[in-house]
Amino acid sequence: MAGAVSQAAFCVSYAWTARRRSWPAATGAGCAAFAVATAALARVRPSLAVLAVVVVIALAAAIRGMPRRDIDGRVPAPPPRWDLPARMVLATTFVLALTAAAGALGPRLTGLLAPFPLYAAILTVFAHARDGGAAAGSVLRGLLAGLIAFAAFFLVLAATLSAAGMGMAFAVAITVALVLHGGALWTLRRVDRWHRACSA
Repeated sequence: MAGAVSQAAFCVSYAWTARRRSWPAATGAGCAAFAVATAALARVRPSLAVLAVVVVIALAAAIRGMPRRDIDGRVPAPPPRWDLPARMVLATTFVLALTAAAGALGPRLTGLLAPFPLYAAILTVFAHARDGGAAAGSVLRGLLAGLIAFAAFFLVLAATLSAAGMGMAFAVAITVALVLHGGALWTLRRVDRWHRACSA
């Protein structure tokens, strides 16, 4: 759950850097922000209630701190044929590397690194390289909205696992996550329609 804070830091740092710089610089800035947040979180062990409050505040601040949405009316370019295979190779390579290093890193640091927005970063980089910083920002806004359900899943799981048992705890956590994902998707679509109406 604490990893949501690091992911939020990645999103904000990447999005602001992407407004003026290319994807390598933005990726470096996002990874640096993720690393700093992860290093800070690795030093503390707050209670579940305190951690939940910290995560909510961090996500709210990140959503509010994202750069203004730019609507330029451009139609995204169709991806080249190598696009999907390249994403698959990159994602698989990172997953295998983290899995191989898990023994040396230990369970807590591995848990903090596991939420690295690997797939979202790959999607963001490809969108940035193909369609510019505004497209990358849109991907990251979607990630931030999804992080609410991500954090809620682990909060519910941590709060109910001991008392309710594995099956019931996972069922409740998944249900909560799906409901929040649906609400986030509905909200994003409403906001997107409103921005497009204002820019028309």
